[in-house]
Amino acid sequence: MDTELLARIAAALERIAPPPAPPPRLEGADAFIWHPAQQRLAPVPKVSRVDLVLLQGVQRQKDIILENTLRFARGFPANNAMLWGARGMGKSSLVKAAHAEANRLHPGSLALIEIHREDIRTLPELLGHLRVQERRALVFCDDLSFEKEDADYKALKSVLDGGIEGRPSNVLFYATSNRRHLMPRDMIENERGSAINPNEAVEEKVSLSDRFGLWVGFHNCDQDTFFAMIEGYAAAMNLPATQEELRAAAVEWSVTRGGRSGRVAWQFIQEMAGRLGVKG
Repeated sequence: MDTELLARIAAALERIAPPPAPPPRLEGADAFIWHPAQQRLAPVPKVSRVDLVLLQGVQRQKDIILENTLRFARGFPANNAMLWGARGMGKSSLVKAAHAEANRLHPGSLALIEIHREDIRTLPELLGHLRVQERRALVFCDDLSFEKEDADYKALKSVLDGGIEGRPSNVLFYATSNRRHLMPRDMIENERGSAINPNEAVEEKVSLSDRFGLWVGFHNCDQDTFFAMIEGYAAAMNLPATQEELRAAAVEWSVTRGGRSGRVAWQFIQEMAGRLGVKG
């Protein structure tokens, strides 16, 4: 086969091949979802979130995360943050509410990018795309944790340390987890029992959480805080019910759910709104 024919075949293949996808851009929305298979940031037209003022029982946590997020949105250095603790107490809601407040005060300043837990290993690729962009980005992973034989935590640790390039100055990383050290206690204990140097093995696992500059804990709420959550949501939705009616029904609801939390309070309010014929 002669050279001319080969050149014609190559040219024909180039014409029919799809053009390379353009690099993802932080344009057209304030929130995106990272899809690593397509190397794409999918815009989210409307974020599912709760207003900051409605998050009750976590005032100290609100102050810390909001101040850190606003500082970053204004162009100043800020810390990566781990929000850990009790289920349903507003960890992910606080991240989304702080992002919304930052963009309310500084319109368009901050893009929220959700990366799914199973895609954590592609975080370096995402940061590579974000590094060259002018807009600031808050990368968020909800319900982050690692199991035994899961090596993805090493990729995350490398990113948080910054590696040779350093963390991009226009990127902040927030994660939520029910686990204080991102790993189950039995995994840490197994490492201690099977390692040649138990302390070093445990340090390797636990040190990941140390890479976060902010470590913000969330704890189970008492009944007064639960009532404050209920009444705040009810007022925001203008539910036609008295405080006594709400509290009595809320106590019964929390008993059936086996506990009190912000999530349980919100689910109760959805139930009440439906019963009372109030649209959300």
